[in-house]
Amino acid sequence: MKFQDDATAMLANTITHLKSAEATDDNTVVLHYNQPVANVLSQLVQLAFLPQHIWEPLAKGNAKGLKTYPNTPTGGKPLVSGGPFMLTKYQKDQLALMQRNPNWWGPKPNIDGVGVQIFANDDAMLTAFKHGQLDAVSDVPSTAVQSLSGSYNLSRTPGNFFYDFIINSNPKKTTHRELLNPTVREAFEYAIDRQQIVKVALNGEGQPGTTIVPPSTGKWHNPNVKPLPFDLAKANQLLDGLGYKKGADGTRVAEGHPMQYEVIVPTSRTAQLTPTFRIIQAAFRQIGVSVNEKVLDPNAAFAAITAPDNKYLTFDLSLWDWIPEPDPDYIISVLTCDQYGNNSDSGYCNPTYDTLYKQQGVTIDQAKRLQLVYQAQEMIATDRPYIVMSYPNVVDAYSKQWAGFYSAPGYGLFDLVQTTLQVHKAGQ
Repeated sequence: MKFQDDATAMLANTITHLKSAEATDDNTVVLHYNQPVANVLSQLVQLAFLPQHIWEPLAKGNAKGLKTYPNTPTGGKPLVSGGPFMLTKYQKDQLALMQRNPNWWGPKPNIDGVGVQIFANDDAMLTAFKHGQLDAVSDVPSTAVQSLSGSYNLSRTPGNFFYDFIINSNPKKTTHRELLNPTVREAFEYAIDRQQIVKVALNGEGQPGTTIVPPSTGKWHNPNVKPLPFDLAKANQLLDGLGYKKGADGTRVAEGHPMQYEVIVPTSRTAQLTPTFRIIQAAFRQIGVSVNEKVLDPNAAFAAITAPDNKYLTFDLSLWDWIPEPDPDYIISVLTCDQYGNNSDSGYCNPTYDTLYKQQGVTIDQAKRLQLVYQAQEMIATDRPYIVMSYPNVVDAYSKQWAGFYSAPGYGLFDLVQTTLQVHKAGQ
């Protein structure tokens, strides 16, 4: 709470309107708010209780240590845990090993330990799975689903997840400022073939996207937000109307320079986003817009988007994804002004939108809150910092030697608590 405007800003949405907290006894924490909060329970689900003796020394000065502390097992001791397993080994971007927690308060897991292995690409992951080096894989690339059918158990859930086309929305952007023009953004949406993206890039495993709150969230998804149809003639008409004429190579000229842009794509999502990019690239070429893919690891991709110094001045476009919480508060908060340098990946800042976000968080009447959430979705669909392209299914696969894997609605296998408590050897 103390550092929510800086070192702990990424978690600020979990303590909105929190005034103070106290432990009244060994088993009770009491939170005091300055006003009623509509989504307080969904906030608390996201908020971890952290061991004081580890974290208090880091909360000194500007508390930058809270962001840089590695938080990995050291000296042969596991991390402090309140869960059924304790983290005993961690290597960034490689693996995490956990052993059963003897002090876990709930039902004892059937297994002694669990490991999560991280792969640089999907091909390596699937090869390891097929050779028996892994027992389960989450978020199977849609192109590989058919090859796993029959030999492995598959689980499908509609994803609480979307892929988006991101447009730099910072009004202080220093290059290619035509991207701030609402008409250019509208033309871009007309040139994005959502049906083809689902059919080809997702291999049919998903549905076309509309808004930042996915249908899997139930009532929170605004059904009134309708995507623009794929219409290259309309896109060309809009760009013609702006006076952006095509040059000899077919690329339009806007504000004295070619409409030629880099599209940042993270390595973590290339299996779906590279074929998505190719579909967009081919369509954009027909409206006089040239785009080139720039693949970067996620850290470098986010650094390129926020450069320089979290000012969002130089990047143009990106393809990425979001996995929202079941309550819409989190995904709506991502696009608020105070998320510059934290969760914002678009540079979007609209005070009217921020007001809507704050209002929905304290509107106890759920029907009224729903309308505010709907309005926020409509504003993003109109302003287009994101053009939501698709909602992929979550497809998980696991070995037939095991049973009891739990696929959380919208998230797949990685409800780790449920999975690790329930999983057991098949037939036992």
